[in-house]
Amino acid sequence: MGASVPRANAKRLLEGRGCYVDDLKLPRLAHVVFFRSPHAHARIRKLDLSRARTQPGVLAAFDGRAIAEYCSPWVGVLGHLKGIKSPPQHAVAIERACSQGEAVAAIVAETRAQAEDALQHVEAEWEELPAVTGMEEALAGRTVIHPELGDNICFRRELATEGVEQAFAAADLVVEETFGFGRHTGVTLEGRSILADYNAAEHSLTVYQATQAPHMMQDIFSRHLGIPEANVRVICKDVGGSFGIKVHVYPDEMATAAISVMLRRPVKFAADRLESFLTDIHAREHKAKVRLACTRDGRILAFDLDDLTAIGPYSVYPRTSGIEGNQVVNLTGGPYRHQEYRARLNVVFTNKNVTCQYRAVGHPVAVALTEGIVDVAAAKLGLDPAEFRRRNLIPDDAYPYTFPSGIKFEKLSHHQCLDKLLALMDYAGLRAEQAQLRTQGVYRGIGLAAMIEVTNPSPAFYGVGGARISAQDGATVRLEPSGMVTCLSSVTEQGQGTDGIFAQICATAVGVSVDQVRVITGDTGVTPYGGGTWASRGAGIGGEAVLQAGKALKSNILDLAAAVLGADKATLEVRDNAVCDKATGESKLPLAEVGRIGYFRPDTLPLKFQAELSATRHYTPREYAFTFTNGIQASLVEVDTDTGFVRLLKHWCVEDCGTVINPLLVDEQIRGGIVQGIGAAMLEECLYSAEGQLLNGSLADYLVPMTGDVPDIEVAHVCTPTRQSELGAKGVGEAGTAGAPGAVMNAINDALAPLGARVTDQPFTPERILKALKKV
Repeated sequence: MGASVPRANAKRLLEGRGCYVDDLKLPRLAHVVFFRSPHAHARIRKLDLSRARTQPGVLAAFDGRAIAEYCSPWVGVLGHLKGIKSPPQHAVAIERACSQGEAVAAIVAETRAQAEDALQHVEAEWEELPAVTGMEEALAGRTVIHPELGDNICFRRELATEGVEQAFAAADLVVEETFGFGRHTGVTLEGRSILADYNAAEHSLTVYQATQAPHMMQDIFSRHLGIPEANVRVICKDVGGSFGIKVHVYPDEMATAAISVMLRRPVKFAADRLESFLTDIHAREHKAKVRLACTRDGRILAFDLDDLTAIGPYSVYPRTSGIEGNQVVNLTGGPYRHQEYRARLNVVFTNKNVTCQYRAVGHPVAVALTEGIVDVAAAKLGLDPAEFRRRNLIPDDAYPYTFPSGIKFEKLSHHQCLDKLLALMDYAGLRAEQAQLRTQGVYRGIGLAAMIEVTNPSPAFYGVGGARISAQDGATVRLEPSGMVTCLSSVTEQGQGTDGIFAQICATAVGVSVDQVRVITGDTGVTPYGGGTWASRGAGIGGEAVLQAGKALKSNILDLAAAVLGADKATLEVRDNAVCDKATGESKLPLAEVGRIGYFRPDTLPLKFQAELSATRHYTPREYAFTFTNGIQASLVEVDTDTGFVRLLKHWCVEDCGTVINPLLVDEQIRGGIVQGIGAAMLEECLYSAEGQLLNGSLADYLVPMTGDVPDIEVAHVCTPTRQSELGAKGVGEAGTAGAPGAVMNAINDALAPLGARVTDQPFTPERILKALKKV
């Protein structure tokens, strides 16, 4: 561990040898496509599939009622989100469509092309209903999307500490700002895809799915299709990116599995790019007002938050669409020491696509709100933004620490990170250069954004709310007869390098070289039960399970070697793929020989000795609800005040993710996350008309960062291992995304400050910047 080892699967993938769901072909494979609503809100007056059924290659056509006989509906609520509500959702809509793109019929054919051709022969008549597309409109409730619920409020939360009013009344300065966040989506290279294969003779279902949580999906397929859980196997092969997009239940994927049961044959669905933009979950549509109270010497007294967020017509199952807003409430103000806090959250239904957990759930919003208002306060007081933060960041010796929202921090390192960042970027030098360039009419800005990140979540995240989503992970490590080691983990490989870091942990724990370890993930029929990949939990939870299983296997190997050699176990160790004398380092028994004896010649061992050449361990964090990590980012930008274009010159990040297992992969994760955060800040937004029509459903008009848009990103680390595990690893996968939008926003506003302009609505397009400059 600790070495920068290239990911093990890189060569295979670069050679085009990856195997994704859409690459799979099974005998009698059928393909399903979906007839989707062209309206944001409409009642289905007529749906005639008869002509579609007669088209070449068509095997079947189903409406929502037919599929509902095989797949029960679901409701996306959690018990610990008090008052959350959502209507039942079906795999295919019945009677009414509540968003553009919602599936209302399924066409199954021998080829995808035949199924798509048959879609043209579906006859539908619609009664358009009023579409609720604005957040304020939804909150007002003049039109209620689901009348049976009484209003458009999915979830509401309020909290306040006892002294918040007094803190604002006593403050020397109170600043206020409203921030807007455009909804966007994950844009994975591989679209959502699923192949379901029902075996009627065994009443079993095998599902090949691009998913982050195979065991969660095994449970869901079992319960909603009425198949015993032991008869459901979910296999997750190569995945072309997920970012949280592929950890949810999608109606069209549930319908695909149901259709496989109905037709008793394998059925595949692969979303095309337009379907992805229409139906992959969106995220982060917020309008939030935040206030900060402080003393004249720059000491923060209190934060006040009012957040409004829209989630589409349903709360997504099973994680719910209330978590993102809830996270914003929990995390706003997070890095700073203050005693008083008030927050109000309204999560509302609209007739747009659903929103739910996407990389760094809630964090980019909370960080931008916090860091944006902190910069406003610093400017009002005439303090340098770095100095203002230094005066208010939670001291590094103040832990454990309980935040006013109730969340608890084990040990963070805000001041170490700030000091390291300022030195890394030569902050003083950049400020001097900035001042000089302003005299020449060049407007550069420097933005800072401190952050905290939820990682390694315990059952407090979902389990306490009644969701069957595992917070623990398991690992099985076994010695093969050849002397190689196989590691099976319930964490899935989504492109983040899980296979590589688990091989390193396992190799260190057992005492073998990394090239002697094979890692297997993503198969409920093989791997131990566990939560999968989400919330930056893979290394911290799954990695700890691998470490403990590897250590247990090593102990078992030494037991066998001691029996064979007639030696004291305490005098032996495993090193360089062999059992060695601990004192001299002399090789005594190659692991291949240990495997040979254990598997093929156990008769040569003492009579009552049983060789155990595999070990399984599970791990769940228990002491803290979450293992928080922290860091700080900085962005340097230059704004062209004539065109409104922003040039990103450089970006820095100092991150504390505890034990760093593989520096190369950690820095890859941080840089990739920063790029996604830059996309949200500068480019990405799912645009809808007032009628609820998606206006930019392709990569021609939904912009994502290209290579030329990305600045040089410099990453450094502080290391504060968590004491909750022996490994000491915290998560890192979402930190870059969490901090980048806030840093970029503050940099742009720093550049615009001499001109008296500010922007607060993401993404910060040239048009918005020119409007702030009053040039359009």
